[in-house]
Amino acid sequence: MRILHILSQMPDYTGSGKYVQEMIRQGRINGHEPFLIAGVSADFELPESLIRHEFCRLVRFEGQDIGFPIMGMSDVMPYPSTVCSALTKLQIIEYRMAFARVIGSAIADFAPDVIHSNHLWLASAVAREVAPQVPLVTTCHGSCLRQHRLCPELGDSLKGALRGIDRIIALFGQQKTDIVELLGIDPDRVDVISGGYNELCFYAEEDESDADAVQFLYAGKLDSSKGVPWLLRSLKSVEAPWHLHLVGAGSGPEKDLCLELAASHGQRVTVHGVLSHEALGGLMRRCAVFVLPSFFEGLPLVLLEAMACGCRIVTTDLPGAKELFAVPHPSMVRMVELPDLETVDRPYRADEPLLEQRLAEALRASMADVMNKVEPDQDYIRKITGSYTWEGIFARVEAVYRQALEDR
Repeated sequence: MRILHILSQMPDYTGSGKYVQEMIRQGRINGHEPFLIAGVSADFELPESLIRHEFCRLVRFEGQDIGFPIMGMSDVMPYPSTVCSALTKLQIIEYRMAFARVIGSAIADFAPDVIHSNHLWLASAVAREVAPQVPLVTTCHGSCLRQHRLCPELGDSLKGALRGIDRIIALFGQQKTDIVELLGIDPDRVDVISGGYNELCFYAEEDESDADAVQFLYAGKLDSSKGVPWLLRSLKSVEAPWHLHLVGAGSGPEKDLCLELAASHGQRVTVHGVLSHEALGGLMRRCAVFVLPSFFEGLPLVLLEAMACGCRIVTTDLPGAKELFAVPHPSMVRMVELPDLETVDRPYRADEPLLEQRLAEALRASMADVMNKVEPDQDYIRKITGSYTWEGIFARVEAVYRQALEDR
């Protein structure tokens, strides 16, 4: 099968970029021929280890194919980006024309059997309009639903094309409900298939750490919607011994705030920046507790990666986290209850002290388990992570491709 993959932004390999990378890798393993269209920054270089250059088309931002910085699917990205809600009408037209030109060229040259796009947003709408004759499968990663709420006028203009997508993949059950409600489509056209994790990078091994402090780890964007300032403030009331590792990147005032709060803890916080999957897996194996204090997520696969490495989990009780850990465990997973939020990813200021108290309590409880030598439950880890390998995930995605072809 010839599969054309479309991703609107690919400056790194996190989130949807990681997903597309694995779809290409698993597709090739299973005998399919991939082709990639990706929006990238002006100086981005796509490694041929992912896909040969003759089998990809890059839409370059920052004055090349498109004049403005790459459009992020979140309002805060770990690189210079354009916020969707700030797009002018002329910029939207420019974006549409650039992607339409490249998608049309790839259709003519590659003649795909199926298109697999990512995000129920601009690039997927353009793909449907340019190639109505080719079966189109789109994976929703969650951030696109957030943009429909933040940019309702632009979102409404896309819904006609998005309703024409043959099959949509939701990452978890609540997301499917949200998609059906947003687009008003038949639920039978929406398949629930999570993302996966790379078991070659994320795995457990015998703990050889002799650290005196309990090692906490956060990995993700350094910004407020991910709850990083909240985490750093909460730790002020968590007694030693602990050490926090922060992995990830950010930009602008949000990043500056996170780094300022991290510095206020002195030597008890280490800021690592961006790490490769291999390096992140190694760090996870040295840490006892992984913390995800986020206010908005799709399906947070980083929780699976951390658990596969033997970490206990402290996370907010977002729908994606609840889906992953539907079977509760008294010491392996602690969920912090979120109150009603003011926006899709911001709490009310009046609730911040309560949030800090709840997170601090969860961190103390996980610390106590570590210090009391409560061993991670390996049976529970295998039960939770076993169905999320990329090999198994791709087999289910492949079935969706075939269903899209049959539906035609």
